[in-house]
Amino acid sequence: MKRLFVLLLVISVIMAFSVETLVVSSRLWTPPTEKEFILNEIIKPFEEMYNVKVVFQTMDDETMLKQVKVQKETGKITTDVIIAYATKMPEWVENGLVVDLTPYVSKWTDRHFSKGFDSMTVFNGKRYFLPVGADVYLTLINKKALQYKPADVDVQNLTWEQLAEWANLVAQGEGEGKFAVTGVPMKSLIYQIGAISLSYGGHWPNLDNPGAVAAWYLIYKMKDAFSPAVKTYDDTRPPMKREETWMTVAHCARVGEVYKSNPTQFIIAPAPKGPAGIGSIAGTSGLAIVNGTKHFDLALKFLEYMTRPDIMVKSHKGTGGFIPPVDEAIKYLGNDEQDEVIKNAIKVMNHGVLSYIAPIWKDWGQVKLVYDELFKKMILEEGKLDVDMLELYQLQIDAQRK
Repeated sequence: MKRLFVLLLVISVIMAFSVETLVVSSRLWTPPTEKEFILNEIIKPFEEMYNVKVVFQTMDDETMLKQVKVQKETGKITTDVIIAYATKMPEWVENGLVVDLTPYVSKWTDRHFSKGFDSMTVFNGKRYFLPVGADVYLTLINKKALQYKPADVDVQNLTWEQLAEWANLVAQGEGEGKFAVTGVPMKSLIYQIGAISLSYGGHWPNLDNPGAVAAWYLIYKMKDAFSPAVKTYDDTRPPMKREETWMTVAHCARVGEVYKSNPTQFIIAPAPKGPAGIGSIAGTSGLAIVNGTKHFDLALKFLEYMTRPDIMVKSHKGTGGFIPPVDEAIKYLGNDEQDEVIKNAIKVMNHGVLSYIAPIWKDWGQVKLVYDELFKKMILEEGKLDVDMLELYQLQIDAQRK
Protein backbone atom coordinates (compact mmCIF):
# COMPACT_ATOMS: atom_id res chain seq x y z
CA MET A 1 0.00 0.00 0.00
CA LYS A 2 2.83 2.33 0.95
CA ARG A 3 4.62 1.58 -2.36
CA LEU A 4 1.45 2.34 -4.29
CA PHE A 5 1.08 5.67 -2.48
CA VAL A 6 4.70 6.58 -3.25
CA LEU A 7 4.22 5.58 -6.90
CA LEU A 8 1.10 7.72 -7.22
CA LEU A 9 2.91 10.62 -5.58
CA VAL A 10 5.81 10.32 -8.03
CA ILE A 11 3.40 10.19 -10.98
CA SER A 12 1.55 13.27 -9.76
CA VAL A 13 4.84 15.17 -9.39
CA ILE A 14 5.92 14.18 -12.89
CA MET A 15 2.56 15.26 -14.30
CA ALA A 16 2.80 18.55 -12.47
CA PHE A 17 6.17 19.26 -14.04
CA SER A 18 5.00 18.12 -17.48
CA VAL A 19 2.18 20.69 -17.71
CA GLU A 20 2.57 22.53 -21.01
CA THR A 21 3.76 26.09 -20.49
CA LEU A 22 3.12 29.02 -22.80
CA VAL A 23 5.37 32.09 -22.58
CA VAL A 24 3.64 35.36 -23.51
CA SER A 25 5.60 38.62 -23.77
CA SER A 26 3.53 41.81 -23.90
CA ARG A 27 3.99 45.56 -24.20
CA LEU A 28 0.30 45.90 -23.28
CA TRP A 29 -1.11 45.90 -19.72
CA THR A 30 2.17 46.87 -18.07
CA PRO A 31 0.70 48.95 -15.18
CA PRO A 32 0.52 46.71 -12.06
CA THR A 33 -3.26 46.99 -11.69
CA GLU A 34 -3.83 46.10 -15.35
CA LYS A 35 -1.39 43.20 -15.25
CA GLU A 36 -2.95 41.82 -12.07
CA PHE A 37 -6.41 41.91 -13.64
CA ILE A 38 -5.24 40.13 -16.80
CA LEU A 39 -3.44 37.43 -14.77
CA ASN A 40 -6.29 36.74 -12.36
CA GLU A 41 -9.41 37.36 -14.41
CA ILE A 42 -8.36 36.47 -17.96
CA ILE A 43 -5.32 34.18 -18.00
CA LYS A 44 -6.16 32.06 -14.95
CA PRO A 45 -9.46 30.82 -16.48
CA PHE A 46 -7.56 29.96 -19.68
CA GLU A 47 -5.04 27.93 -17.68
CA GLU A 48 -7.84 26.04 -15.94
CA MET A 49 -9.71 25.51 -19.19
CA TYR A 50 -6.77 23.79 -20.89
CA ASN A 51 -4.83 22.57 -17.82
CA VAL A 52 -1.74 24.56 -18.84
CA LYS A 53 0.55 27.22 -17.42
CA VAL A 54 0.94 30.69 -18.91
CA VAL A 55 3.98 32.82 -18.08
CA PHE A 56 2.84 36.38 -18.77
CA GLN A 57 5.67 38.92 -18.81
CA THR A 58 5.55 42.59 -19.74
CA MET A 59 8.32 44.61 -21.35
CA ASP A 60 8.78 47.45 -23.83
CA ASP A 61 8.54 46.82 -27.57
CA GLU A 62 12.24 47.23 -28.31
CA THR A 63 13.36 44.82 -25.59
CA MET A 64 10.83 42.23 -26.70
CA LEU A 65 11.90 42.47 -30.34
CA LYS A 66 15.61 42.18 -29.49
CA GLN A 67 14.93 39.22 -27.22
CA VAL A 68 13.11 37.22 -29.89
CA LYS A 69 15.72 38.15 -32.52
CA VAL A 70 18.40 36.61 -30.29
CA GLN A 71 16.25 33.51 -29.79
CA LYS A 72 15.94 33.13 -33.56
CA GLU A 73 19.69 33.59 -34.11
CA THR A 74 20.57 31.00 -31.47
CA GLY A 75 17.84 28.60 -32.54
CA LYS A 76 16.38 28.56 -29.03
CA ILE A 77 12.86 29.93 -29.24
CA THR A 78 11.47 30.33 -25.73
CA THR A 79 8.84 33.01 -26.38
CA ASP A 80 5.60 31.66 -27.85
CA VAL A 81 3.25 34.64 -28.14
CA ILE A 82 3.96 38.36 -28.31
CA ILE A 83 1.76 41.45 -28.01
CA ALA A 84 3.44 44.30 -29.89
CA TYR A 85 2.42 47.84 -30.80
CA ALA A 86 1.46 48.84 -34.33
CA THR A 87 4.62 50.85 -35.03
CA LYS A 88 6.79 47.80 -34.38
CA MET A 89 4.72 45.23 -36.27
CA PRO A 90 6.48 45.72 -39.64
CA GLU A 91 9.84 44.76 -38.09
CA TRP A 92 8.39 41.52 -36.74
CA VAL A 93 7.06 40.64 -40.18
CA GLU A 94 10.13 41.78 -42.15
CA ASN A 95 12.42 39.70 -39.92
CA GLY A 96 10.26 36.59 -40.29
CA LEU A 97 9.63 36.42 -36.56
CA VAL A 98 5.86 35.85 -36.58
CA VAL A 99 3.49 33.33 -38.16
CA ASP A 100 0.99 34.10 -40.94
CA LEU A 101 -2.30 33.54 -39.11
CA THR A 102 -4.59 33.96 -42.14
CA PRO A 103 -5.50 30.26 -42.70
CA TYR A 104 -6.34 29.78 -39.02
CA VAL A 105 -8.21 33.01 -38.30
CA SER A 106 -10.34 32.66 -41.44
CA LYS A 107 -12.07 29.70 -39.73
CA TRP A 108 -13.23 31.83 -36.78
CA THR A 109 -16.62 32.88 -38.11
CA ASP A 110 -17.93 34.28 -34.80
CA ARG A 111 -15.72 37.39 -34.84
CA HIS A 112 -14.68 40.07 -37.28
CA PHE A 113 -11.77 42.38 -36.51
CA SER A 114 -12.59 46.07 -36.82
CA LYS A 115 -11.57 47.14 -40.32
CA GLY A 116 -9.82 50.32 -39.29
CA PHE A 117 -6.93 48.32 -37.87
CA ASP A 118 -6.25 46.18 -40.95
CA SER A 119 -3.73 48.74 -42.18
CA MET A 120 -1.59 47.93 -39.14
CA THR A 121 -2.06 44.20 -38.64
CA VAL A 122 -2.30 42.89 -42.23
CA PHE A 123 0.76 42.84 -44.48
CA ASN A 124 0.54 42.00 -48.19
CA GLY A 125 -2.92 40.57 -47.62
CA LYS A 126 -1.74 38.29 -44.80
CA ARG A 127 -2.83 38.71 -41.18
CA TYR A 128 0.16 38.33 -38.90
CA PHE A 129 -1.33 40.16 -35.91
CA LEU A 130 -4.73 40.12 -34.25
CA PRO A 131 -5.63 43.60 -32.93
CA VAL A 132 -6.10 43.93 -29.18
CA GLY A 133 -6.15 46.93 -26.84
CA ALA A 134 -7.11 49.53 -29.45
CA ASP A 135 -7.30 53.17 -28.50
CA VAL A 136 -8.58 56.61 -29.48
CA TYR A 137 -8.77 59.88 -27.55
CA LEU A 138 -11.57 61.07 -25.26
CA THR A 139 -12.44 64.21 -23.33
CA LEU A 140 -12.35 64.13 -19.53
CA ILE A 141 -13.80 66.99 -17.45
CA ASN A 142 -13.87 67.42 -13.69
CA LYS A 143 -17.30 68.74 -12.66
CA LYS A 144 -15.57 71.60 -10.83
CA ALA A 145 -15.06 73.14 -14.28
CA LEU A 146 -18.81 73.28 -14.96
CA GLN A 147 -19.16 76.58 -13.09
CA TYR A 148 -17.17 78.21 -15.90
CA LYS A 149 -18.84 76.42 -18.83
CA PRO A 150 -20.43 78.78 -21.37
CA ALA A 151 -24.21 78.28 -21.44
CA ASP A 152 -24.36 77.16 -25.08
CA VAL A 153 -21.72 74.43 -24.73
CA ASP A 154 -22.80 70.77 -24.91
CA VAL A 155 -20.08 68.67 -23.26
CA GLN A 156 -21.05 65.63 -25.35
CA ASN A 157 -20.77 67.62 -28.56
CA LEU A 158 -17.80 69.93 -27.91
CA THR A 159 -15.85 71.82 -30.53
CA TRP A 160 -12.19 72.61 -29.99
CA GLU A 161 -12.97 76.33 -30.04
CA GLN A 162 -15.51 75.83 -27.25
CA LEU A 163 -13.11 73.76 -25.19
CA ALA A 164 -10.36 76.36 -25.61
CA GLU A 165 -12.69 79.18 -24.54
CA TRP A 166 -13.91 77.13 -21.57
CA ALA A 167 -10.37 76.24 -20.49
CA ASN A 168 -9.38 79.91 -20.65
CA LEU A 169 -12.39 80.89 -18.53
CA VAL A 170 -11.36 78.29 -15.95
CA ALA A 171 -7.83 79.72 -15.85
CA GLN A 172 -9.12 83.27 -15.45
CA GLY A 173 -11.53 82.26 -12.70
CA GLU A 174 -9.05 80.10 -10.77
CA GLY A 175 -5.99 82.25 -11.28
CA GLU A 176 -4.09 79.41 -12.99
CA GLY A 177 -4.51 76.95 -15.84
CA LYS A 178 -6.29 73.67 -15.20
CA PHE A 179 -5.81 71.95 -18.57
CA ALA A 180 -3.51 68.92 -18.71
CA VAL A 181 -1.29 67.64 -21.49
CA THR A 182 1.96 65.71 -21.18
CA GLY A 183 4.75 68.26 -21.00
CA VAL A 184 7.50 65.70 -20.37
CA PRO A 185 9.16 64.81 -23.70
CA MET A 186 8.48 61.54 -25.55
CA LYS A 187 5.02 60.99 -24.07
CA SER A 188 1.59 61.62 -25.62
CA LEU A 189 1.64 65.32 -26.60
CA ILE A 190 2.00 64.50 -30.31
CA TYR A 191 -1.26 62.54 -30.15
CA GLN A 192 -3.10 65.19 -28.15
CA ILE A 193 -2.18 67.92 -30.64
CA GLY A 194 -2.65 65.46 -33.49
CA ALA A 195 -6.32 65.09 -32.54
CA ILE A 196 -6.76 68.85 -32.97
CA SER A 197 -4.90 68.87 -36.29
CA LEU A 198 -7.07 66.09 -37.73
CA SER A 199 -10.20 67.94 -36.58
CA TYR A 200 -9.09 70.88 -38.73
CA GLY A 201 -8.28 68.70 -41.75
CA GLY A 202 -4.56 68.46 -41.02
CA HIS A 203 -2.22 65.85 -42.46
CA TRP A 204 -0.78 64.58 -39.20
CA PRO A 205 2.02 64.47 -38.13
CA ASN A 206 3.08 66.97 -40.82
CA LEU A 207 3.27 70.63 -39.82
CA ASP A 208 3.29 72.23 -43.27
CA ASN A 209 -0.46 72.33 -43.91
CA PRO A 210 -3.39 74.61 -42.93
CA GLY A 211 -4.93 72.06 -40.53
CA ALA A 212 -1.71 71.78 -38.54
CA VAL A 213 -1.31 75.56 -38.40
CA ALA A 214 -4.91 75.86 -37.16
CA ALA A 215 -4.18 73.31 -34.43
CA TRP A 216 -1.10 75.17 -33.22
CA TYR A 217 -3.01 78.46 -33.33
CA LEU A 218 -5.63 76.93 -31.04
CA ILE A 219 -2.89 75.69 -28.68
CA TYR A 220 -1.39 79.19 -28.75
CA LYS A 221 -4.76 80.69 -27.76
CA MET A 222 -4.81 78.23 -24.83
CA LYS A 223 -1.30 79.12 -23.63
CA ASP A 224 -2.59 80.43 -20.30
CA ALA A 225 -5.01 77.50 -19.86
CA PHE A 226 -2.30 74.89 -19.25
CA SER A 227 -1.43 73.94 -15.70
CA PRO A 228 1.67 75.73 -14.32
CA ALA A 229 3.14 72.28 -13.64
CA VAL A 230 2.50 70.96 -17.16
CA LYS A 231 6.25 70.48 -17.85
CA THR A 232 6.32 67.83 -15.11
CA TYR A 233 3.44 65.73 -16.44
CA ASP A 234 4.50 62.49 -18.11
CA ASP A 235 0.93 61.23 -17.73
CA THR A 236 -2.31 63.17 -17.32
CA ARG A 237 -3.84 60.67 -14.90
CA PRO A 238 -2.12 61.77 -11.65
CA PRO A 239 -2.94 65.50 -11.91
CA MET A 240 -6.51 64.69 -12.93
CA LYS A 241 -6.96 62.26 -10.04
CA ARG A 242 -5.63 64.68 -7.45
CA GLU A 243 -7.73 67.45 -9.06
CA GLU A 244 -4.73 69.62 -9.74
CA THR A 245 -6.07 69.78 -13.30
CA TRP A 246 -9.69 69.67 -14.36
CA MET A 247 -9.64 69.13 -18.13
CA THR A 248 -7.82 66.94 -20.62
CA VAL A 249 -8.18 65.05 -23.89
CA ALA A 250 -6.34 61.76 -23.51
CA HIS A 251 -6.01 58.06 -24.31
CA CYS A 252 -9.34 56.30 -23.72
CA ALA A 253 -7.99 53.71 -21.26
CA ARG A 254 -6.24 56.40 -19.23
CA VAL A 255 -9.43 58.47 -19.21
CA GLY A 256 -11.28 55.34 -18.13
CA GLU A 257 -8.96 54.77 -15.19
CA VAL A 258 -9.46 58.30 -13.87
CA TYR A 259 -13.22 58.15 -14.43
CA LYS A 260 -13.48 54.83 -12.60
CA SER A 261 -11.59 56.26 -9.63
CA ASN A 262 -14.42 58.75 -8.98
CA PRO A 263 -17.28 58.52 -11.53
CA THR A 264 -19.45 61.04 -9.69
CA GLN A 265 -16.78 63.73 -10.09
CA PHE A 266 -15.96 63.37 -13.79
CA ILE A 267 -17.65 63.64 -17.17
CA ILE A 268 -16.40 61.71 -20.19
CA ALA A 269 -17.21 62.57 -23.80
CA PRO A 270 -15.84 61.99 -27.29
CA ALA A 271 -12.83 64.07 -28.29
CA PRO A 272 -13.85 67.57 -29.44
CA LYS A 273 -14.59 68.23 -33.10
CA GLY A 274 -13.45 70.79 -35.63
CA PRO A 275 -14.52 71.71 -39.18
CA ALA A 276 -13.39 68.29 -40.45
CA GLY A 277 -15.04 66.29 -37.65
CA ILE A 278 -13.88 64.49 -34.49
CA GLY A 279 -10.14 64.03 -34.90
CA SER A 280 -8.21 61.33 -33.08
CA ILE A 281 -5.08 59.30 -33.39
CA ALA A 282 -5.92 55.61 -33.25
CA GLY A 283 -3.60 52.77 -32.44
CA THR A 284 -3.62 49.14 -31.49
CA SER A 285 -1.44 46.43 -30.09
CA GLY A 286 -1.53 43.00 -31.70
CA LEU A 287 -1.26 39.35 -30.73
CA ALA A 288 1.08 37.18 -32.79
CA ILE A 289 2.66 33.73 -32.62
CA VAL A 290 6.46 33.54 -32.74
CA ASN A 291 7.89 31.56 -35.64
CA GLY A 292 9.53 28.37 -34.41
CA THR A 293 7.50 27.98 -31.22
CA LYS A 294 7.26 24.43 -29.90
CA HIS A 295 3.80 25.19 -28.55
CA PHE A 296 2.02 26.33 -31.69
CA ASP A 297 -1.31 24.60 -30.99
CA LEU A 298 -1.49 26.03 -27.49
CA ALA A 299 -0.47 29.46 -28.76
CA LEU A 300 -3.28 29.36 -31.32
CA LYS A 301 -5.76 28.39 -28.58
CA PHE A 302 -4.55 31.37 -26.56
CA LEU A 303 -5.12 33.76 -29.48
CA GLU A 304 -8.54 32.27 -30.13
CA TYR A 305 -9.46 32.69 -26.47
CA MET A 306 -8.12 36.25 -26.11
CA THR A 307 -10.05 37.46 -29.18
CA ARG A 308 -13.42 35.96 -28.26
CA PRO A 309 -15.88 38.88 -28.19
CA ASP A 310 -16.89 38.31 -24.55
CA ILE A 311 -13.28 37.91 -23.38
CA MET A 312 -12.29 41.00 -25.37
CA VAL A 313 -14.90 43.07 -23.53
CA LYS A 314 -13.96 41.63 -20.13
CA SER A 315 -10.22 42.25 -20.60
CA HIS A 316 -10.65 45.72 -22.08
CA LYS A 317 -13.13 46.91 -19.45
CA GLY A 318 -10.97 45.58 -16.64
CA THR A 319 -7.91 47.51 -17.83
CA GLY A 320 -9.41 50.99 -18.07
CA GLY A 321 -11.44 51.12 -21.25
CA PHE A 322 -9.44 50.07 -24.30
CA ILE A 323 -11.52 49.47 -27.42
CA PRO A 324 -12.14 45.75 -28.02
CA PRO A 325 -11.40 45.72 -31.80
CA VAL A 326 -13.86 42.95 -32.65
CA ASP A 327 -17.18 44.05 -34.15
CA GLU A 328 -19.23 41.47 -32.22
CA ALA A 329 -17.91 42.72 -28.85
CA ILE A 330 -20.35 45.63 -28.70
CA LYS A 331 -23.29 43.38 -27.81
CA TYR A 332 -21.51 42.41 -24.57
CA LEU A 333 -21.34 46.00 -23.34
CA GLY A 334 -23.54 47.08 -20.44
CA ASN A 335 -24.07 50.41 -18.72
CA ASP A 336 -21.44 50.69 -15.99
CA GLU A 337 -18.57 53.19 -15.88
CA GLN A 338 -16.15 51.26 -18.07
CA ASP A 339 -18.88 50.43 -20.58
CA GLU A 340 -19.51 54.16 -20.99
CA VAL A 341 -15.82 54.75 -21.64
CA ILE A 342 -15.74 52.07 -24.34
CA LYS A 343 -19.00 53.27 -25.93
CA ASN A 344 -17.59 56.78 -26.25
CA ALA A 345 -14.36 55.39 -27.69
CA ILE A 346 -16.27 53.27 -30.23
CA LYS A 347 -18.23 56.39 -31.21
CA VAL A 348 -14.95 58.15 -31.98
CA MET A 349 -13.59 55.09 -33.81
CA ASN A 350 -16.71 54.71 -35.97
CA HIS A 351 -17.42 58.37 -36.72
CA GLY A 352 -14.13 60.17 -36.21
CA VAL A 353 -11.46 61.45 -38.58
CA LEU A 354 -8.77 58.99 -37.57
CA SER A 355 -5.10 58.70 -38.31
CA TYR A 356 -2.96 55.68 -37.56
CA ILE A 357 0.76 55.65 -36.85
CA ALA A 358 2.01 54.58 -40.26
CA PRO A 359 4.99 52.18 -40.41
CA ILE A 360 7.08 54.67 -42.40
CA TRP A 361 9.37 56.13 -39.75
CA LYS A 362 13.05 55.51 -39.02
CA ASP A 363 12.66 56.70 -35.44
CA TRP A 364 9.16 57.64 -34.27
CA GLY A 365 10.62 58.99 -31.03
CA GLN A 366 12.38 61.76 -32.96
CA VAL A 367 9.08 62.76 -34.56
CA LYS A 368 7.49 62.94 -31.09
CA LEU A 369 10.32 65.19 -29.92
CA VAL A 370 9.49 67.71 -32.66
CA TYR A 371 6.09 68.32 -31.04
CA ASP A 372 7.60 68.42 -27.57
CA GLU A 373 10.15 71.04 -28.61
CA LEU A 374 7.60 73.18 -30.43
CA PHE A 375 5.25 73.17 -27.45
CA LYS A 376 8.06 74.10 -25.09
CA LYS A 377 9.57 76.88 -27.20
CA MET A 378 6.60 78.31 -29.05
CA ILE A 379 3.84 77.98 -26.43
CA LEU A 380 5.36 77.78 -22.95
CA GLU A 381 8.41 79.99 -23.44
CA GLU A 382 7.76 82.47 -26.25
CA GLY A 383 3.95 82.42 -26.16
CA LYS A 384 3.44 83.13 -29.85
CA LEU A 385 2.57 81.31 -33.05
CA ASP A 386 5.52 81.12 -35.43
CA VAL A 387 4.67 79.59 -38.81
CA ASP A 388 8.31 79.80 -39.90
CA MET A 389 9.25 77.66 -36.91
CA LEU A 390 6.65 75.07 -37.93
CA GLU A 391 8.15 74.91 -41.42
CA LEU A 392 11.65 74.57 -39.97
CA TYR A 393 10.64 71.68 -37.73
CA GLN A 394 8.88 69.99 -40.66
CA LEU A 395 12.36 69.32 -42.05
CA GLN A 396 13.12 67.25 -38.96
CA ILE A 397 9.97 65.21 -39.52
CA ASP A 398 10.86 64.67 -43.18
CA ALA A 399 14.31 63.41 -42.14
CA GLN A 400 12.71 60.55 -40.24
CA ARG A 401 10.83 59.08 -43.21
CA LYS A 402 12.16 55.77 -44.48
